[in-house]
Amino acid sequence: MDRYPAPADLEARLHSEHPQALRLWLRMLTCTQLVEQRVRRRLRTEFQTTLPRFDLMAQLERHPEGLQMKELSRRLMVTGGNVTGVTDQLVREGLVERLSVPDDRRAYRVRLTPAGREAFARMAHAHEQWIVEAFARLGPRDAEQLYRLLAKVKHGQTPT
Repeated sequence: MDRYPAPADLEARLHSEHPQALRLWLRMLTCTQLVEQRVRRRLRTEFQTTLPRFDLMAQLERHPEGLQMKELSRRLMVTGGNVTGVTDQLVREGLVERLSVPDDRRAYRVRLTPAGREAFARMAHAHEQWIVEAFARLGPRDAEQLYRLLAKVKHGQTPT
């Protein structure tokens, strides 16, 4: 458990007169931000890496044959420049490699190296444990109920 007091968060501005939907929305955002901050901090301190690097490696782990840069950019929902910068770092560290795409001289496919697969496996295992810890205060019933309730919210949204 972290021994730091919780920072002022999005919910701090609310009071009981605000609609419950708004309070729920800000509670979900606050929880997400707090868990993400913890994950970012632990990736940095325990693995000397960042969440964007972890996310890129996670995409590549799911696709052992590799992904083209434009596909990585789309999946990570960031610009090509961001993907290039993170990829350059990981290439220098020997964690990913760039491969030419036979039909397109301008395109590259990126994949994890054996060292990258090993490093990611260690990080992914730790990451999973951190997420389990983040929800440890919920018992199995509460966790299942929250999961079902959030599914209702998710399925009630229409793509824009």
